Amino acid sequence: MKKRRIKSRLSNILRCLVFSVTFFHFLMNALYAEAVLKNVSFIPQWSPQAQFAGYYVAFEKGIYQKYGINLNIMMGGPYSVPVDLLEKGEADFGTVWLSTAIQKRSQGVKLVNISQIVQRSALMLVAKKERGIRKPEDMNDKKVGLWRDEFRLQPLAFFKKFNLHVKIIPQSYSVNLFLRGGVDVASAMWYNEYHTIISAGVNPDELTSFFFHEYGLNFPEDGIYTLEQTFARDPVVACNFAKASVEGWLYAFKHPEEALDIILKYMAMANVPANRVHQRWMLNRMKDLILPEDDKGITIGSLNKQDYLRVAGELKRSGLIEQVPDYNDFYKECAKYAEK
Repeated sequence: MKKRRIKSRLSNILRCLVFSVTFFHFLMNALYAEAVLKNVSFIPQWSPQAQFAGYYVAFEKGIYQKYGINLNIMMGGPYSVPVDLLEKGEADFGTVWLSTAIQKRSQGVKLVNISQIVQRSALMLVAKKERGIRKPEDMNDKKVGLWRDEFRLQPLAFFKKFNLHVKIIPQSYSVNLFLRGGVDVASAMWYNEYHTIISAGVNPDELTSFFFHEYGLNFPEDGIYTLEQTFARDPVVACNFAKASVEGWLYAFKHPEEALDIILKYMAMANVPANRVHQRWMLNRMKDLILPEDDKGITIGSLNKQDYLRVAGELKRSGLIEQVPDYNDFYKECAKYAEK
């Protein structure tokens, strides 16, 4: 009886030792994993939507962690401007339009592009055919709704190219003015407002669409940016962030319904109204813009020098910048830095 008790106690002690060793091993692994992950913050231009699906997918699927990054995705929006947060040091990385980044760099903000995600311009002008607008020249003397800031650059270059004299009407981020006939032509993003117009009951055949990239005015849009000093401090982390983001986009395009589940989850968490049909349209159009089928020479994440010079040249001609920033200072080719 005594021997059994001793045996039982020894067995219990052994179990406790095994559990303690296992738990200690697990704890050390967890602490080590946390220690080697680099804390990084990222600010997209807007609140969660399929325009940023690749980043949320990469976060949700643990892709950033795979590249040694513990990511905090900040809430974008009209009061959280990526360039401002980058400049203040409140965010490490952010998405910014190429035209905006060139302009800010020219003004002294040391932004660097580490991955050009959107290769084709989604900005467009939309008109109703019933207003007699079927070609650029038909816009003469018409009311054209334009957004502010960088959203005006391509339309103004377009008007100049075709020697058009239009009546510019400030446009909000709603298409209601266009739907009610308040303007003849409206600004739209292909992945967003254009689909909203169609969803409101307007047949695509009733519309004339002017895609700027079809008129020699292709301005690549969303890219991933950081400050020059942030990049210099740890180029491997910066480029691994870019690489993980690209991987997230490719996963999203390969698994679109799963990507939609993820983005809708984050939209709900942010209390953003969500429509799966609209988000599906947005994700499909983002694929068209990031991986254009008719341009096999494009590599996702790369910034083509000709595209850069085209945008910078238009900024200079428009008087928005005085000097074109050097391409090699502006763009950091991450293939040279990222860990394999």
